[in-house]
Amino acid sequence: MEDLKIRTMTDIVAYSKVSLEKRLDVFNTYDMLAKGAAINPEAPAISFILSAETYDQPLQVTYRDFMAQINRTANFFHDLGIGPGDVISYLLPNLPQTHYVLWGGEAAGIVNPINPLLEPSTMTDICRSAGTKVLVALGEFPGSDIWEKAMAVRKQLPELKAVVRVAGPGDEKNGIYGFDETIARYNADDLDSGRKINPEDIASMYHTGGTTGTPKIAPHTHFNEVAMAFMISAAAELNKGEVTLCGLPLFHVNGTTVTGSSPFSIGAHVVLLGPSGYRDTAIMRNFYKIVERYRAVSFSSVPTVLSVLLDIPLADTDISSLRYAVCGAAPLSVELFKRFEAHSGMKVLEGYGLTEGTCASSFNPYHGERRVGSIGLPLPYQEMKVFITDADGNFVREAATDEIGAVCIKGPNVFKGYLDEAHNRGVWPKPGWFNTGDLGRQDAEGYFWLTGRTKELIIRGGHNIDPAVIEDPLYRLHGVQVAAAVGRPDPHAGEIPVAYVQLQEGADLTEDQILAHLQKEVGERAAIPKEVTIVEQIPLTPVGKIFKPALRWEATRKVYQQELQALGELIESVEVIVGEDKVHGSLATITVKAAAGASTKQIQQRVNEILARYTVKYQLEIT
Repeated sequence: MEDLKIRTMTDIVAYSKVSLEKRLDVFNTYDMLAKGAAINPEAPAISFILSAETYDQPLQVTYRDFMAQINRTANFFHDLGIGPGDVISYLLPNLPQTHYVLWGGEAAGIVNPINPLLEPSTMTDICRSAGTKVLVALGEFPGSDIWEKAMAVRKQLPELKAVVRVAGPGDEKNGIYGFDETIARYNADDLDSGRKINPEDIASMYHTGGTTGTPKIAPHTHFNEVAMAFMISAAAELNKGEVTLCGLPLFHVNGTTVTGSSPFSIGAHVVLLGPSGYRDTAIMRNFYKIVERYRAVSFSSVPTVLSVLLDIPLADTDISSLRYAVCGAAPLSVELFKRFEAHSGMKVLEGYGLTEGTCASSFNPYHGERRVGSIGLPLPYQEMKVFITDADGNFVREAATDEIGAVCIKGPNVFKGYLDEAHNRGVWPKPGWFNTGDLGRQDAEGYFWLTGRTKELIIRGGHNIDPAVIEDPLYRLHGVQVAAAVGRPDPHAGEIPVAYVQLQEGADLTEDQILAHLQKEVGERAAIPKEVTIVEQIPLTPVGKIFKPALRWEATRKVYQQELQALGELIESVEVIVGEDKVHGSLATITVKAAAGASTKQIQQRVNEILARYTVKYQLEIT
């Protein structure tokens, strides 16, 4: 993609005039990977770092070996009876084998990656909804409970054809196969099935965020995934043989696409940053040394990652190879953006995407203007508009320039609908146009700006949490009358979940008792609220619905008010009011009464420092 230099919306429109089908010569993921591998079969496809201490001694997989392992894996699954409509679910950390299972599984059937941090009951619900035939999981490993969870899931799913253990022995009499030892017996050259993969065949099914009741599962076709890899490669400044770092999890579309299918499709080199990726603090401490060792060009991240890296000293490491970091999944603080670029000397490209769009929809152009705080311009071939919709999600009209409405997407990367038809109601305002659930506006030059969410997801460090995962257990607790979970701003995770509760008359529940109940009942550790607040009255809309924006504003007010106490002797008082804003969605108005002798400039500077890692906009008034 070295010939495309996107600078403006005009460049994207001009490039997209040639149909995508004319630009592509492969239409399924198996052929796409084979084409990328053929560029230089002896080049490294993957370098896997087992631990931070041995980052300079990776397990290296050439493209020749990469395709051989994909073929072996596909042939193993085929032998287990997996066909084009059968589902393989996996519970795996970031390993080379994860890629073999993902891409070999897509060549044989359909792959359903599952977050291994979920609780077994939630995993079971996802597997049951997806129709899982084979479950692949990491074997017993120090510090990991994945195998224990896999066995718990197996007990609930007697219909499973087989369980496959990665990094562990088989027990075939009991339907358990050792992955590494078993695939070694299979043909490495091609697909035994002789399958001709149709572009519209389902390749994968990803669950989206927290799940409650029937899991929300988004199927992707082979064409969705091939188109997405091409669209990202067209916009990314990454070329064959160059190195990108993968630290985001391989159960999420960002990890498997931005640092997976896209670089593999062009013969680039992916460095896997250990089984736990960015969650490994030792990997993070050695991050810049790893960049220097592999001459990495880019990495994909979320604001949490940049926040941590900002505190890691560069020392004498040479990171001049780094051209850019892609940052998405959650809003990025303007101050954090500026500080990280100053700290690292590289460009941060903010982008936006979602599972329903296979991965990515927009980006700030590497060669063009990067508007800090925006999610940039649409990717080539991604149609993206702001619609005004009615209460049922139906299209009313297109929004005017800078008018806030529902951000909607259409294109070859957009899925055709959730697996469960019930989840498709109200999300298609026009045929082919998916309502992302995010509110935003588009400026005169085509850049998009997010201003809030209609779908109320809480995004913790790039991980989606459905508030219902918290609210359902609250309503099961005797004494709770009304409950709501919202995201509270957090300097590291972007948002963390908190809950507000209105008690029934006469109930004597305490906040600590409610929190203890949630710690037992919420099936996802990341979703357990950090705080429960009992209120006299939950705010309601005129028609009696819970008005969650008011709770988010209150959560923001409390955080900002508390943080600004650090102004100390510079001030006599500080008051924070948070409310709706037509440009930013939410705005905090901070009124400070300066102490005698304190300068306005000094207070302004300290406020900027204190709130640097928060994303809710604020305006400061000093009296």
